[in-house]
Amino acid sequence: MALRIVFMGTPEFSAPALQALADAGHEIVACYSQPPRPAGRRGLELKKSPVHEKAEALGIPVFTPESLKGEAEQAEFAAHKADVAVVIAYGLLLPKAILEAPTHGCYNGHASLLPRWRGAAPIQRAIMAGDTETGVGIMKMDVGLDTGDVALEERVPIDENMAAGELHDVLSAITADLMVRAMDRLEKGELSLTPQSDEGILYAKKIVKDETRINWSKPAKEVHNHIRGLSPFPGAWCEMMIGGKPQRVKVLSSELGEENGEPGAMLDNELTIACGDGAVRLIKVQRAGKQAQSADEFLRGNSIEAVL
Repeated sequence: MALRIVFMGTPEFSAPALQALADAGHEIVACYSQPPRPAGRRGLELKKSPVHEKAEALGIPVFTPESLKGEAEQAEFAAHKADVAVVIAYGLLLPKAILEAPTHGCYNGHASLLPRWRGAAPIQRAIMAGDTETGVGIMKMDVGLDTGDVALEERVPIDENMAAGELHDVLSAITADLMVRAMDRLEKGELSLTPQSDEGILYAKKIVKDETRINWSKPAKEVHNHIRGLSPFPGAWCEMMIGGKPQRVKVLSSELGEENGEPGAMLDNELTIACGDGAVRLIKVQRAGKQAQSADEFLRGNSIEAVL
């Protein structure tokens, strides 16, 4: 017998799980997503979230409250009479009344190996920290921030050159598959829960603009991890002197080099930049307002006088 599910999610990461649960035959009675946001060059258009668009394509009613703290919103949520809520990167903390409304509670798909990297940006933080492994956990939610008991977990290796965008896609697909398996076990009464460890807790704070600039005085490994952890969005960046003017350049991919030099010095004609210890070679870059380019394409059109 299929479960009555309320799905709660917003970004592209979450959409495959919504599709997978629908394909598995569950009854998705409602979808909750963040409200449409201003988009377009002038911000005059309102753009629906990827999950919102996916739900509409599947014929699922969509709800976009700004908050779930009000009695009216909580009563509306309870009226769905859901067996369970599935929550994947929704973007709002769920009050106790929401957590307790579905018969079996709320289950979250989280892109880390809990309790490491609880919080908003687990994919980026894992790469920026140089982790060699991450994964996905399916957790029964409680009132804490990613503190609930874990039902299922799958581990994923992180290659030394893997960027956040690539890892995002891998973990999104795994989250969809793992959530379907979790709901199958829940439906059969076979889903067991394990409390999280009290050790190894780290918080994946939201990425802020102030930390996206590249600091060439750091060791090359840290610079490389910084670049790939922020690629493609929001993107690590530096300034380069081009034509006597500082130009902002986003670095989308890099690899470790073996050279040494003064931090920020360009060591060859292949965009190898010295760091505090070692160097990184820039592979793909993007000037503000321009298309992304390979280092070779970029150097053919620009004479780099200094890297800041």
